[in-house]
Amino acid sequence: MHYLPSPTRYSAMSYARVGASGLMLPRISLGLWHNFGAVDRHEQSVQMLTRAFDLGITHFDLANNYGPPAGSAEETLGRALRTEFRSYRDELVISTKAGWGMWPGPYGDFGSRKYLIASLDQSLKRLGLDYVDIFYHHRPDPNTPLEETMGALEHIVRSGRALYVGISSYDAQGTRAAAELLRALGTRCLIHQPSYSMFNRWVEDGLLQETERQQMGVIAFSPLAQGLLTDRYLDAIPGDSRIAKHTGFLNHSDLTEARLVQLQALSKIAQERGQSLAQLALAWVLRQPSVTSALIGASRSSQIESCVASLERLGFSQDELSRIDAILQPAAR
Repeated sequence: MHYLPSPTRYSAMSYARVGASGLMLPRISLGLWHNFGAVDRHEQSVQMLTRAFDLGITHFDLANNYGPPAGSAEETLGRALRTEFRSYRDELVISTKAGWGMWPGPYGDFGSRKYLIASLDQSLKRLGLDYVDIFYHHRPDPNTPLEETMGALEHIVRSGRALYVGISSYDAQGTRAAAELLRALGTRCLIHQPSYSMFNRWVEDGLLQETERQQMGVIAFSPLAQGLLTDRYLDAIPGDSRIAKHTGFLNHSDLTEARLVQLQALSKIAQERGQSLAQLALAWVLRQPSVTSALIGASRSSQIESCVASLERLGFSQDELSRIDAILQPAAR
């Protein structure tokens, strides 16, 4: 049956401007890191993509090595773009990244001009697109001159391969240097994609202030700490969870007794607010004025629906924020 998106999709979502740009992103974006690879059932992946779009999620985020296997998440989305989303490309923001290992040898990793341009060309073929909306350098490269990496990003925009460029996982000093280099070349650094959650607050120690100074947007990845900040781990480790299956970066050592006490205390606050723990965690990340969007993952459509419902209550009282801070201490920053 031909897919027809919900006519109310844009009333179901709120959008925020990305820094000082003309682009707006949904407050909740969908990442295709897991559950969209060739090992996953294509029909299930498409069901999640179309449900997300029906809820107003217009931004799908990828990287060259997402899958598994590497590259297959882009192929999954490319197939959906040719079928379900064929008439809706201009309503979508598609982003991808390069910077981690993708192919053997010295030219398939980090931040050289050769790697970034070749990787994006491969990504465009897998996606079946002429351009992506946002292309990121996925992580800092300690060995390649930053001038070369940012020069490659500027060339990518100028060549029409991407409309905008951004960076991911750069610290405040690196962010400032990258933004200044791109600005000197005539291209804005649109957006930064850092990890940020209640259990990972490093961005509050200077990075968010720097992105504001540079008038950049911020999209937070792993806002649910790869699923740890959900109701799934309040009592036991589910057999189908990332910890049990050893997927992603979570393992049994992440769920200590102290962490479990924190989760249960946070869950109590969430219940008082009429939210799930995941909804509380998303609202907490989005409370930051500089955070444009929270990037979620999903293994089923109901998780996407629940995450979008977090937007119904984003405000916090000072008492709630103080209680949360007290629970999180001494959470890693």
